[in-house]
Amino acid sequence: MKNIIYKALVVVSVFAVCLIGVFGVNAAEAKAKKIKALIITGDDVSVHPWQEVSAATRAILQETGKFDVKICEDPGILESMASIQRYDVIYLAMYNATTPTLSDTAKNNLVNYIKGGKGFVVSHLSSASFKEWDEFKKICGRYWVMGKSGHGPRSVFKAKIANKEHPITKGLEDFDQDDELYAKLQGNEPITVLVTADSDWSKQTEPLAFVLQYGDGRVFHHTFGHDGKALSNPAVRKLIARGTEWAATGKVE
Repeated sequence: MKNIIYKALVVVSVFAVCLIGVFGVNAAEAKAKKIKALIITGDDVSVHPWQEVSAATRAILQETGKFDVKICEDPGILESMASIQRYDVIYLAMYNATTPTLSDTAKNNLVNYIKGGKGFVVSHLSSASFKEWDEFKKICGRYWVMGKSGHGPRSVFKAKIANKEHPITKGLEDFDQDDELYAKLQGNEPITVLVTADSDWSKQTEPLAFVLQYGDGRVFHHTFGHDGKALSNPAVRKLIARGTEWAATGKVE
């Protein structure tokens, strides 16, 4: 009888160890499959609280359970291709108001990173960065030019879903947003517009979120995010999470 009980305990123990091993592997696999996102921040105009915005952006991505997010406050990380290649998508959440522009090495690394099939996200005033770098303007698709681009007073406006079939916006409805409505962005690169709004300042319908291909990579560009409050809108949070996922993987699950 004792031998039977002992053998039963051994079997149960072995089974339990196997289960732990399986669940441990599955947990590790789940973590390994998370989208690795790098938020680059650290500078902006004084009215944009970049620390608040970058923290809110990280929360938006992490709350989906799909992302492993790191924040870097130095765009100099782009100097190291080995460092940025660890990530599936780079999210630019800064304007280099006082930070020196990128070195040629950093510029080439970013170009090759995206063209090689990775993702890139441009947010709010980020497209005004590195104004001497023409290739960056092409990456952004549309870009802010000081003295030409602008916006009226911050207010609540109606954001309209312009493309209801794209994976990023499929199922989303028009929404009200309390933010700056960016207008007169420059550029003529081919883009797929996802969200628009009618600007009282420009008297035109303006693209507020759009995507484009750059080499084998994908770029998602949105103009939302004056501050943390502007990023608290559930519709905007969903748009940013989906757009970043699409930039990283080419799909939204």
